[in-house]
Amino acid sequence: MIYGKNVVIYDLDDTLYNKTEEFADLLDSTMAKALIEDLGLKMDFEEAKRLVTESFRIYRDGGEIFYRDYGINPRDLFIAYHRRKPVEKIVPYDNLLDKLKKVPADQYIFTASDRYASDKILKHLGLWTYFKDRCYSVEDFGVYKKNENAKVYHQYCDKIKVKPQDCVFVDDSYSNLECAKAAGMTTVRIYYKNNSAKDNPYIDYAYKGLMSFLDTALSGAI
Repeated sequence: MIYGKNVVIYDLDDTLYNKTEEFADLLDSTMAKALIEDLGLKMDFEEAKRLVTESFRIYRDGGEIFYRDYGINPRDLFIAYHRRKPVEKIVPYDNLLDKLKKVPADQYIFTASDRYASDKILKHLGLWTYFKDRCYSVEDFGVYKKNENAKVYHQYCDKIKVKPQDCVFVDDSYSNLECAKAAGMTTVRIYYKNNSAKDNPYIDYAYKGLMSFLDTALSGAI
């Protein structure tokens, strides 16, 4: 068990791998290209990229400004962006699968990537066989983000037949953790610089990097 719970649910993006500043910049460029080339947004690339970066900073969603101000359909951007996502640029953690197999809890993934991208990411990370029947996307529940309210977290728990109170939710995103906490889950924030944000009431625990969390779990300290 982890913190007395028998289920651990991981975010995929930026949690089961580290999103470096270089990769974050590449993702912003990818979304800007999807907006312009796939969805027909009439905007200069540099301006579109700037707004993607600003949108992520404000809303933790690179598309939110475009939904609100430019009439972009969230589902359309969700599909276009994930088809372009540069999965091959992700650098996997060493020995991650070996550590995950030793965690004393049932483990699942809940991702804001679509099924197409999440399968590609898991295969790239060497985790697809381990999680293939235990990974769910927001699109499985008819939505395209995890940070609007707690409803989709309750739906997720119904899907895997557990109670939120029995789950530890591990994510890098403040807004996702806030919704998971509202659903009744124990929350763990993964951070990479010095912004643990553990003083927020919806963050129960914080670890600098996924491996720190896993090493602590495997040591029996939590």
